[in-house]
Amino acid sequence: MSGALGRWADLWPRIASGAVLALVAGIEVWLGRLAFELIIAVICGAMIWELARMIAPGSRGRAAGLGLLTGGAVFAATLLPPVWVAPVLMAPALVGAGQIGVHRRLYIVFAVWIALAGHGFHVIRVGQGIDWMLWLIAVVVATDVMGYFAGKSIGGPKFWPRVSPKKTWAGIVAGWISAALVGWAALAWLDDFGPWLVALSVLASMAAQAGDFAESAIKRKMGVKDASNLIPGHGGFLDRFDGMMGAALLVLGVALILGGM
Repeated sequence: MSGALGRWADLWPRIASGAVLALVAGIEVWLGRLAFELIIAVICGAMIWELARMIAPGSRGRAAGLGLLTGGAVFAATLLPPVWVAPVLMAPALVGAGQIGVHRRLYIVFAVWIALAGHGFHVIRVGQGIDWMLWLIAVVVATDVMGYFAGKSIGGPKFWPRVSPKKTWAGIVAGWISAALVGWAALAWLDDFGPWLVALSVLASMAAQAGDFAESAIKRKMGVKDASNLIPGHGGFLDRFDGMMGAALLVLGVALILGGM
């Protein structure tokens, strides 16, 4: 009995992840674009704070400043002409690399990822609207939830045990299938994309899983269990939003390639 309960011990963090994402979507619906942009900026700032503390535990004072700088850059980028967006988003990563002084390349990669993904939410919200934002959240939540239950129930070969020992091929594939079903269902209310939305949903699912693996890898490298304890009992914002940030970056790339989708 205790073994069965232990197998599902991390169920509540999964539920918390979906609840946090649903909360963000709900606030967006009720308060509109400005509140949404501010929330995303705060979340990105919090993730940079966690990243800096993981990479350089001795620079906690600088971590807060880098978090504020990145959050401000993510918000400012929503107000600037397109030509200034990339330099503004990348500048805090370069500043942080100079201040932290250790694992500079690792910090730059993750800091740029967080800032660009944060801007991806803005691109989706402004370019496509709340329906697309809800679609993306549904894809990420379905990927995580169904992957979790399939992995725990079916088990089988591990996908990448050196980085994430608990994830199985069954869970990974279940995430793709669930994302495809979300994309198929979303065809009923998302226009101007057609059946390709199913393929994009699967790609977004893969990107979400890649974000999850990336965050797991950096935690293992730094020897920490959670990014922080900002969300009591469930870790930090990086722990809860890694998949969402991966998916948002993928959709941002597609939007840029297709000229706004």
